[in-house]
Amino acid sequence: MSALLATIRRTIADHDLAGPDTRVVAAVSGGSDSMALAHLLAALDLAGVLKLAGFVHFNHQLRASAAADEGLARATADILARPIVVESDDVAARAKRERRSIETAARAARHASFAHARTQLNADVVAVGHTRDDQAETFLLRLVRGAGPRGLAGMYPRNGHLIRPLLDCRRHELRAWLDERGIAFAHDETNDDVAIPRNRVRIELLPLLAARFNPAIVDVLAGDADLARDAWHALDAQANEIEARIVKPHSNGCDVDIAAFDAVAPWLRRVVLWRAMSAVAGARLVGMHHVTAALRLIDANGPAALDAPGQRLERIAGRLVLTGRPPGTRGRVSRDEPGSPANLFSYRLSIPGEVLLAEAGCVVTVSREAGHAAADGQDAANGRGNVAIVRGDLCGTSLGVRNRRPGDRFQPPGLDGRKKLQDFFVDRKVTRGERDRVPLVVDEADRIVWVAGFGIDEAFRVTNPGQAVLTLRVSPSG
Repeated sequence: MSALLATIRRTIADHDLAGPDTRVVAAVSGGSDSMALAHLLAALDLAGVLKLAGFVHFNHQLRASAAADEGLARATADILARPIVVESDDVAARAKRERRSIETAARAARHASFAHARTQLNADVVAVGHTRDDQAETFLLRLVRGAGPRGLAGMYPRNGHLIRPLLDCRRHELRAWLDERGIAFAHDETNDDVAIPRNRVRIELLPLLAARFNPAIVDVLAGDADLARDAWHALDAQANEIEARIVKPHSNGCDVDIAAFDAVAPWLRRVVLWRAMSAVAGARLVGMHHVTAALRLIDANGPAALDAPGQRLERIAGRLVLTGRPPGTRGRVSRDEPGSPANLFSYRLSIPGEVLLAEAGCVVTVSREAGHAAADGQDAANGRGNVAIVRGDLCGTSLGVRNRRPGDRFQPPGLDGRKKLQDFFVDRKVTRGERDRVPLVVDEADRIVWVAGFGIDEAFRVTNPGQAVLTLRVSPSG
């Protein structure tokens, strides 16, 4: 057995990528790495290391030569006597339709085809042809972008149903192996375009580092990725335990308990927040500089909101709220949504206590009362005026005061069902300029308790005269 096959067998064994009964689908693009993967896995099948179930090829329809690449993949399947699943899509059109980059759209489409092939061929895993060179390129790309500890761990030998058996092989070794056997492969001309960051790293940066600093730079960087992956495993385990306690997922992101977060060691705090932000960001890359900026939000004297890749972060009533944004929105808001971050405000309101809202020119206060007599009148009971009485048992230990956010809803007294705050303001002819200055008193779960001067939420309406209540007041600030 050749040294190359021995290396791959060791990688498969070291990372438990496959066994004698594991059915593997090989992803074949037509390039040198994937063609080597196809033939090497066929050899490992003969050696009883695994079972090569077949191939998958995805045609991105991005190049004139894409049809020829597909033909080469089909021919390889015929030569090796294995079935092949071929799918295609206009990735450029898909990227435009979904308002994402071509690279991101291509990856999503490609991985969807991998899942289809695994099902159709009754396979356990899909193998891709990433090499040690790819690992070094990934490490450098993420290093210069500031990806953090998880990013520097690079590509994993196994990621769910995806395996990378060539991750310890060099690209030139694979091409030499193909040349010795007369196996043809395609050349993707887009790999020569240095406007693409990965190509620029491969064509310009790595050769410079090898010539001027270290001839073995690829192995050094790939080895560093291995070390970073081991270190990340340890950090990840600790972050998992903390995350389970203080991070609460919601439908479009998550909330972080700021008080509990403050008690976490600073070095681990960054990891927990980076994980939370990365989960909300989806395919967008969250760097350490984003995390550093986000950490300032937990300071009561710091900024109240921040836009980061794929999300918005806000400090609201003792929580750091992360809300995802659709691809391509870039933080834009509609004409009737809150404007720039400078117009947003959010403050903690202790019970009892008061908060000065310089942005709205008013003061909001809260006090505990024994019962309904604390504030008389139907307007106070419904919150239609400068005083509101609300159920104290539902408000927790503190409140928050903020202005409106996209998607805010509440249930005005007497209304059957919740209503968009925007529609509520429109119905009451509140001008757009005034809407951002209306204080919203919210509970610890960021539920609207009182739209100051306009109405409380039905859920917080006092129905028992003997019940302990909170009295909320809004008054001019001087």
